[in-house]
Amino acid sequence: MSAAMPPDRLRARYLVETPLDPAAVAEVMAGEQSSGTFVRVEGETDALRERARARVESIAELAPAQAPSLPNAWLQRKAQGGPWRRAQIEISFPVDNIGANLPTLAATVAGNLYDLGEVTGLRLESLQLPASYRRRFELPRAGIAGTRRATGVARGALVGTIIKPNVGLSAEDTAALVGRLCEAGVDFIKDDEVSADPAHAPLAQRVPAVMAVVRAHRERTGRQVMVAFNISDEADAMRRHADLVEREGGSCVMASLNWCGFSAVQTLRRHTPLALHGHRNGFGALSRHPMLGISFQAYQALWRLAGVDHMHVHGLQGKFAQADEEVVASARDCLAPLAEGVDDRVMPAFSSGQWAGTVPATWAAVGSDDLLFMAGGGILAHPDGAAAGVASIRQAWAAVRAGMTLEAHAREATELARALSFFGRN
Repeated sequence: MSAAMPPDRLRARYLVETPLDPAAVAEVMAGEQSSGTFVRVEGETDALRERARARVESIAELAPAQAPSLPNAWLQRKAQGGPWRRAQIEISFPVDNIGANLPTLAATVAGNLYDLGEVTGLRLESLQLPASYRRRFELPRAGIAGTRRATGVARGALVGTIIKPNVGLSAEDTAALVGRLCEAGVDFIKDDEVSADPAHAPLAQRVPAVMAVVRAHRERTGRQVMVAFNISDEADAMRRHADLVEREGGSCVMASLNWCGFSAVQTLRRHTPLALHGHRNGFGALSRHPMLGISFQAYQALWRLAGVDHMHVHGLQGKFAQADEEVVASARDCLAPLAEGVDDRVMPAFSSGQWAGTVPATWAAVGSDDLLFMAGGGILAHPDGAAAGVASIRQAWAAVRAGMTLEAHAREATELARALSFFGRN
């Protein structure tokens, strides 16, 4: 769709629920988020509206709801009842209203829309940008190709894990665990989102301790393990932490996107050449209700404009609430360019309850191994140890790439056979 878009407008698609005429509500939405309010005001000329007003591009009415999804005092005051009509509404916005300003872009396509009195449900479903506008924002510094170069993994999924326990380990204990994980053969190790700069393992101690182990492993084996240090903090602190990681020879930092915010992540992206691992913790608060918030397509589009290199999508058959279909769609969104002619694809990070047995579903759904496949228990709880856990996952990926079932490949792959026997009972 971006190829056919005019260069001066971007488009957002919404799912809306309302007891009113959806066409009238769409006009309210367009006016509220561009040139107008509920009445025409001084200075709001026809010429200004023609230049700056958002436009309703399409309305597709859907089956109505039996009851309102969300409470609404405005409608109650008006004694407005149902039926509760639902529609997909597409609105285009002039890019000149916004400029290359990510917080204002988010405020424009979302913002006050969620508070409109006319709606009992509203969800931003997708965001589509003209290529010229997309190029005004940050691009990934590493992305898929750069992540592969940094880890030396030219093909196949990158096998990763998460440092557990996620809190309580000292800097020295963390480094020792990283050493064991490096020896086990992982490509990628990340901090947990709740462990950033704790008193028992401050980054000033943890980064040098961990990177000394990573460098020693590289000197022995030639393999460069990527470690995503969680540097989530205020902007100046994140820049200092990123500088430390870079001085120590690291290749990746991680930020909790929702809590750091667009401006801080953009500041970090512009400051450091390191790969930026985007953790979406908190996304469920924005997305789990089907008639409220933001879909992953629009969410990841905004964060990719901030220049992240990796995006979490959760995992298939995992421990979280998302349906597998949503996880698959999220990964495909990450692997699709935001605009025609711009290679800004980012690497989806699968995690939560992943092990060798979830590889076939992942491969079948995504059709690519340009991804981070992160397993905690699937590696560390393998009955024959972490190295066998890593081997079992690599064997599972080899099987699906060759068109084999895991059971067939397990006849000649001991670690995979043990994983299927052990985890398959759980």
